Amino acid sequence: MKWNPMGRAVKASVLSLAMTLGLSACSNDYTVSYLYMATSNSLPHGLINTYQVDYQNGHLYVMPDSPVDAGGRNTLAIVAAPNGKFLYTVNNFDSSVVEFAIGTDGKLYAEHTYNITGSLPTAAAIDAGGKFLYVTFTYQNTSSGQPLYTPANPGPGGVTVFPINSDNSLGSPFTVNTGRNPVGIATSSTGSFVYVIEQDSTTQANLLGFAENTTSGALTPLPGVTINSGNVASTGFTSGLNPAGVLGDAAGTHLYVSDKTANQIATYNVGANGVPTLAGTVATDGGPMGMSFDLMGKYLYVAANTGNVVNVFNVGSSGQLTRLSSGGTVQAGDGPTCVAVTGAPSNTDPHHAAYLYVSNQLSNNITGEQLNENDGTLVQMIGSPFGGSTLPSCVVAVQASPIRNR
Repeated sequence: MKWNPMGRAVKASVLSLAMTLGLSACSNDYTVSYLYMATSNSLPHGLINTYQVDYQNGHLYVMPDSPVDAGGRNTLAIVAAPNGKFLYTVNNFDSSVVEFAIGTDGKLYAEHTYNITGSLPTAAAIDAGGKFLYVTFTYQNTSSGQPLYTPANPGPGGVTVFPINSDNSLGSPFTVNTGRNPVGIATSSTGSFVYVIEQDSTTQANLLGFAENTTSGALTPLPGVTINSGNVASTGFTSGLNPAGVLGDAAGTHLYVSDKTANQIATYNVGANGVPTLAGTVATDGGPMGMSFDLMGKYLYVAANTGNVVNVFNVGSSGQLTRLSSGGTVQAGDGPTCVAVTGAPSNTDPHHAAYLYVSNQLSNNITGEQLNENDGTLVQMIGSPFGGSTLPSCVVAVQASPIRNR
């Protein structure tokens, strides 16, 4: 386990950081956001831990009805609708997606369960327009009389495309073919491109790109992407053997892919046609997985799963990453997987800070950090880590609107 001794004990305290960002100890307590953490190894179903995020200091308060039944087994992914009013869980063992409404008090209400078009889903993303939910899955269904696809007989995976109706229910799904073992997906902020990462041991071209039809949700492979059928590997853009996370920037001009085996983040320049061109790589601590930007898009935070830390990178004007010289490695729990950032940047709201949360798969908790938007540094908040259910898989934050009394 790596540890960054730089001032975790001697850095500015949470109180001094709060003063720097204009907080007042005499302010009322408010909920600025709700935090939802999916956990995968709870029987008979996975669970969703639900928390209120304190306006003043980011402290997490467990909601009265937490944890909530995730509606299926082995819940691996959780994604929030752009309007902040609905949440979807992806349940691997049941090959299903469950839709939850988010109440004005942050409570979750299960609405519908939907079957995907293949088996063993792994990740999900919603397009920028909020019109389609894309769910990657491991195996397509085989024709009658044909052997099932398995790790010994690795057939193609795919993406299930669900139209999102005006009430946030999901319409009839259809399938887009991908390569073998897709594990992650990201949609472009421009609303016209979708990127899938897969873990295919026969190729290092594991980044696939698609052009999105924003009317129908259909995906067309970008130039340079070849989608094959059966157990023939598909090929795309160079990414390494074991990509684990994919994230695009707010401008839609850069894409970032973490690789657990190479211990690196690859940076891509994205052309007007959506094609990503590898621009360079930077080293991380062991097993990088989930990533998140700060609220201003100036810093990138990476969960290093086997290093048990969060790596902090400055994002340059051309998208290049540079590890912070001071505070670039911050302790997390055991097996961090996902990163979520919420709150408001200090230059737009001087009354409270930005906050970062990390789901820790092996220590069954959440690390909470106050995020200084001025320099990207993190200071662990009082009360962290916050407890959770067994084997957290990912965490997502939803803004409370309006900010309400706790």
